[in-house]
Amino acid sequence: MSSIHDALRAGHAPPLRTAAARRVLVAGGGGALGAAVLEQLLAGRAFGAVAVLVTQPLSAALSGLVPVRHEALLRPAPGALGEGTAVVVFDRERHANGREQAFWRPDPAGLPALASALQRRGVRHLVVVMPHAPATLPQALKQGLASLDEQAVAALGFDHLVFVRSAQAHDTARSARALQRLADWVLAQLQLMIPQRDKPVRALKVAQFTAQLAAHLPLAPPGTRVVPPETVWEAAQSGDIATLARDWLHGREHAAAAIPKLRL
Repeated sequence: MSSIHDALRAGHAPPLRTAAARRVLVAGGGGALGAAVLEQLLAGRAFGAVAVLVTQPLSAALSGLVPVRHEALLRPAPGALGEGTAVVVFDRERHANGREQAFWRPDPAGLPALASALQRRGVRHLVVVMPHAPATLPQALKQGLASLDEQAVAALGFDHLVFVRSAQAHDTARSARALQRLADWVLAQLQLMIPQRDKPVRALKVAQFTAQLAAHLPLAPPGTRVVPPETVWEAAQSGDIATLARDWLHGREHAAAAIPKLRL
């Protein structure tokens, strides 16, 4: 069953009792990855409500989806809405339909300010999904903080902070322009030079792993973590993403080797 069908089914089903009081806030609900994260959070039912930042009124068709105007971050009421967890998704803009324009898109340069605003709102557990082009990220930074902005966010003192680095897929649609065709050809050739675990992971798989991290984060040991692309790739191949996410958060990375893999 597709993820959207899972989301629809979850939207009309009562949330789990243990999750009724939990609420997660998503910044960056537009785009392929952002939309998939919303769907997986709704389908998973680990949270009683899934709030999403918007720029204009949005009619929420799914039960449990709560639009929140992004201006509300400027005048937060700490803890008033119970959003202990937040997910920030940086995704490429797409123009599939006008509805996506209603979702607020976070600016990577504004990450420290956004994280600070979320903290003032009462968020204690933060997941930041930051796609990257694997060829441009030094190996040493895959396991650590990649920029001063990320270090500034870590210094804010969240109970839990996770940066998810996933190999970023390029748009496979061919453009009529010669330059675009050349760029596509070059990217195709580079695929042969990129290690298998650094190759792009489908947005759905990244979203599933992100949703599981958000669900299990409050029960994990506190601290700042960075999920390298290799771990995201492993999650995409796993037959039990929830267990892999939980084990990784608790430092039981060796347990991932015993998790069954999907047959591709």
